[in-house]
Amino acid sequence: MTAPDPVQRTARLFDAVADTYDQVGVDFVGPIAQGLVEQLDVRLGTRVLDLGCGRGAVLLRLAREVGPDGLAVGGDVSSRMVQLCRDHARAEGLEQVQVEVVDAMDPLASRHVWESVFDRVCASLVLFFLPDPAQALGRWVTLMRPGATLGVATFGEQDPRWAAVDDLLVPYLPDELRDARTSGATGPFDSDAGVEGLLTGAGLIGVRTSHQRMDVRFEDPEQWYRFSMSIGQRAMWECVPDADRASLRARAFTLLREAAGPDGSVTVWQEVRYTLAERP
Repeated sequence: MTAPDPVQRTARLFDAVADTYDQVGVDFVGPIAQGLVEQLDVRLGTRVLDLGCGRGAVLLRLAREVGPDGLAVGGDVSSRMVQLCRDHARAEGLEQVQVEVVDAMDPLASRHVWESVFDRVCASLVLFFLPDPAQALGRWVTLMRPGATLGVATFGEQDPRWAAVDDLLVPYLPDELRDARTSGATGPFDSDAGVEGLLTGAGLIGVRTSHQRMDVRFEDPEQWYRFSMSIGQRAMWECVPDADRASLRARAFTLLREAAGPDGSVTVWQEVRYTLAERP
């Protein structure tokens, strides 16, 4: 049986989660986005491209920073994410925002939708979803002017208590979801050097890494499950047979309750890695 096309699989996944993505009351996407925006250090009038922009957590922050004389272009493979991002930009009156359906693996195929090379190109929690991250980065570089900055956010270390919960899903995963490129946990994404090597391999210079450790609070295990189903991890849950899903969720809830505070909430930490470099 032919494996599903990875781009189409990702598009379907994020179409499915778009309406609840970053909408379940867990402060996760926003702080990561804010950290990347701060690292990019944009100015008024800057031209920025955000690949895998989702609902606009990074893009709309960048748009406010570049101002009406700048340009903030977002691309996402999910048409539903694109529509929601457009709606948010319109509601804020951010006329400098342009959002299109774009495959981050091959943004050159959509280059006709904009008329600019960029001062900043970025992607937050996107690179490890791509079938060939190194090839994608090589293509992104061609969209940058000389001296422009590229910045990516990926995951660093994770609270062992949270990792133990996530690990419950691993035995159910097919090879394509165990792959280091999509898990974000091993291969080039398990170290600073691995991610830096991807950027260096794309011809970028001045590569450097910084980290942010953030606390993530869930009101209770039920909110953790809603969160899990509202992000890319939903693809992992969909690999679990219906007959096993309730028992697996119960095991996850047991682990989370062991980590809970007196009020029943669970606070765990996640390290985020920001890797930046310039085009010569």
